Amino acid sequence: MAEHNELGKEGEKKAAEYLREQGYTILQTNWVYLKAEIDILAQKGDVLAVVEVKTRSSIEFGLPQDFVKPKKIQLLVKAVNEYIIQNDLDVETRFDIIAIHKNRDIYEIEHLIDAFYYF
Repeated sequence: MAEHNELGKEGEKKAAEYLREQGYTILQTNWVYLKAEIDILAQKGDVLAVVEVKTRSSIEFGLPQDFVKPKKIQLLVKAVNEYIIQNDLDVETRFDIIAIHKNRDIYEIEHLIDAFYYF
């Protein structure tokens, strides 16, 4: 596996651990619908958090969260809509980004709640 893919997978693991520590229940990871993949679906109370994880080893070219583009947001919205229908959920939904910067052996985690709106 390419080094950037390994970094991404490690970032997703760190993000899931972080969310659990914050009291979230991880419902799904890497949930796929058509061309969309949701990194983490987590629930806390009656809120479903759709979490996009972005991990970078360098912020020279921008912050991790800067790489969530409108097309990705559009795909996430379609995917989570299908997830909610399939699982017959009655929850408030929000879109978060967990931005991770790996600096040597230290993972700096930033949780951006309500990172973007879909309407």
